[in-house]
Amino acid sequence: MTNIPTELLRTLVTVVELRSFTKAAQSLGVTQPAVSAQIKRLQGLLGTELLDKSAPGVTLTSAGELVVNYARRLLSINDQILDFAAPRPASQTLRIGVTGDFTAGNISHGLACFRARHPQLRFIVHSAMIDDLVRDMRDGALDVVVWVSPTGPAFEARHCWTEELVWVRGATLRLESAGVVPLASYGEECPFTRSMVAALNSINRDGELVFMGSSIAGLGAAVASGIGISALPRNCANILGVTIWEDAPLPKLPEFFCGIYVRAGGESEDRDHLADTLATALRLRRHVGGDLQHIEPTVTSAG
Repeated sequence: MTNIPTELLRTLVTVVELRSFTKAAQSLGVTQPAVSAQIKRLQGLLGTELLDKSAPGVTLTSAGELVVNYARRLLSINDQILDFAAPRPASQTLRIGVTGDFTAGNISHGLACFRARHPQLRFIVHSAMIDDLVRDMRDGALDVVVWVSPTGPAFEARHCWTEELVWVRGATLRLESAGVVPLASYGEECPFTRSMVAALNSINRDGELVFMGSSIAGLGAAVASGIGISALPRNCANILGVTIWEDAPLPKLPEFFCGIYVRAGGESEDRDHLADTLATALRLRRHVGGDLQHIEPTVTSAG
């Protein structure tokens, strides 16, 4: 069987599209005699005239029109094969551990900004208690850990700062002056819950955990509906239907430590840059809202 070299078909299509042998030669990076020779060779392989020499300019015969249509399809498939088989940078997955999904929105902004500069990277985000996350990171199962805790870092962190913990409520919630305070949180073991209870105990006031949720979406919905009040870091309290209770008739809540750990060992450049970008996103959200697509990572010392 006769095989048609794709370069001959590409030359024919280029001549037809540019309506000129000279322009086709310039586009293909060859001489005009070479273009003429390739067209002549193609016609010899097919055994038919493709260009109508009796017509002015570049005019196809009926057979030439059919060949050009098929040639375009074949060249398209050829180019798709080359694109599919072309070597690409190996994808890499970075694994991030977080102590709660209340930072999910801010972290997502940071990941989007980071991936815009490193499109070959993929991310897996896992939520757990800080002790479990630190253990997994030391075992090599996590690359970066984002934590929120009432105490400072257990060991050296790449970034560490404090966040104000604030009371939040829905628009319909009203507290009786001496009644039991309804609380909504992630559960009894949540450090935010403990902070709320400790604050109420300091004024000899009882609190009741009326709603326990496992996600910021569920917790936000519960607070927005008026089931109870809750406590969140100020920069994580931008939830639909939820407002920060600035003048709450309740004790001020303590500040929390926030920070980022990075797994040591091996090539750590991507992990370090990711940690820097996440820290910028998380800390910037304390001051501005909205679009963070153009944030640049800033390295800050722990403490």
